[in-house]
Amino acid sequence: MNKKNVIQLTKEGYEELKQELDSLKQKLMYEISQRIKEARELGDLSENAEYDEAKNEQGRIGSRIAELEQILNNSEIIENMDSSQISVGSWVLIKNLNTGEERSVRLVSPQEADVFSNKISVDSPVGRALVGRKVGEIVKLKAPSGSVRYEIVGISTRSMEQE
Repeated sequence: MNKKNVIQLTKEGYEELKQELDSLKQKLMYEISQRIKEARELGDLSENAEYDEAKNEQGRIGSRIAELEQILNNSEIIENMDSSQISVGSWVLIKNLNTGEERSVRLVSPQEADVFSNKISVDSPVGRALVGRKVGEIVKLKAPSGSVRYEIVGISTRSMEQE
C-alpha cells in the first residue's frame, strides 16, 4: 500500500467506522430494499415519490458504504504511540493562556474528527499547530477574535480524564 494513501486511525475510530459500515450494509440490504419493494407495489413508478425517495436514499447509503470501505481498506491502526511528543492519537491537555482555561483534546484523522467529543483533526489549524510539539511548548493560533496562545500542559496515550 502506498504510504501516501494510508489513513491513520485510532483503534476506537477504526471500530466506530467498521460498526457504521456494518449498520449501513444491514440497512441497505433490508430496510431500503423493503421500502423499494413496497413502493413498486403502489404502481406507476414515474410519479411515485416513495419510490424516488427510497432510491435516492439507497444511492446515499451506497456512496457512504463505498467511502467507508475505502477508508477501512487503506487504514492503519495507530499503536505504540510516543507520549513525549504530539502525534495522531495523542490526548493533549492544553491551557489557553488568554483565559487560563484548560481543555483535553485528542488528535485524530479527519475521518474520526468530532469536536463534540473533543476529537480534533490533525489537518485542522489547531491540529497542525500541535503535531510534533512537546509538553511546555507554547503554540500561537490565529482566531476570528484575535491571536490565541496555548501552553501544552500534558500529552498522553489515553484520555486525561482517565488519569
